Amino acid sequence: MYRVLIADDEPMIRQGLAKLIGERTDLVADIRTARNGQEALERISEDPPDFLFTDIRMPRMDGIELCRRLNGMESRMQMVVVSGYGDFDYAQQCMSFGVKEYLLKPVSREQVYLVLEKLAACRRREDQGSYLSITRVEEVAEQLEEAVWSLHRNMLAELLDGWESELMTYDWKPKQLEDLLGDLFRLLLKRLNARDVYPFEGKEVFGQGVGKEEGFPVFREAVLELLSILGAKRKGQAKDPVEEAKRYIESHLAQEVSLEEVAEMLGLNPSYFSQLFKHSTGETFVQYRIRRRMEKAKKLLQLPHYRITDITYEVGYSDHPHFTKTFKKYTGLSPSDYRQSLGMNG
Repeated sequence: MYRVLIADDEPMIRQGLAKLIGERTDLVADIRTARNGQEALERISEDPPDFLFTDIRMPRMDGIELCRRLNGMESRMQMVVVSGYGDFDYAQQCMSFGVKEYLLKPVSREQVYLVLEKLAACRRREDQGSYLSITRVEEVAEQLEEAVWSLHRNMLAELLDGWESELMTYDWKPKQLEDLLGDLFRLLLKRLNARDVYPFEGKEVFGQGVGKEEGFPVFREAVLELLSILGAKRKGQAKDPVEEAKRYIESHLAQEVSLEEVAEMLGLNPSYFSQLFKHSTGETFVQYRIRRRMEKAKKLLQLPHYRITDITYEVGYSDHPHFTKTFKKYTGLSPSDYRQSLGMNG
């Protein structure tokens, strides 16, 4: 049975999450709450929990700073971020501090249950002496992602060989090894999909009773298949101009970036680049840029401390009525109505 600490500055969120977690009486023995990171840190110093669920944006000390401090402490506590902010940069920052999972509000009962089961399984592996730190798993996922994304087959092969040798130093039971490799493969898919260029699905080969001897070969085959899929999409080129264009657009959403500017940056003829972009994405350059701006606006509207006028400029619109009209055309709701649909004040 495990002890849980929930850190969130919103009483309704704290109570709702505590109620969901408390339903798992087979796993959870005690639940405590904190109103901010500072209060959570004090409670952890007095009596460390097994699992921490924390929001990112809190007064006095936010969740990122809390996780950073806890990451430097000698502790077996496992951390989960539950936040209304969907920016993957924040998720990556949290993961670098040893966070196990990143959940986006509102969370469902199924999501909470799945995370609790994963945390409990990880603790059981640790208790049985076959434990690999979350930080190390994250590190391996990052290395594999870079090798796959760069189409470096030789580098990927070396990484897989080294990872297999490292795993051989542990006394894994078949189910432990299967769970670990399944978690790592899903994390790799999550990182690749976060780039928002190509959708990666991969085969769900784990969780189907893969034996100990078969575990790593199955994992290796699944990762190499991702490399082959990406290579086919890019026709063997290490970099794709459309990927580079998307990355550039994403980092300049607050600015009025033109197709001609991006084409020049890529060294391509604007007319050719326009056709290439439409063929690859199914959207024109302008349609794609508007969609990404509106998606970012939706995420920012979930944050109550952001004023709608500030969001207007944040997503590249100097004319507030124009932003409102575009957002309503994209979502069917005005920005203030969208907030109200989330149970927030406009």
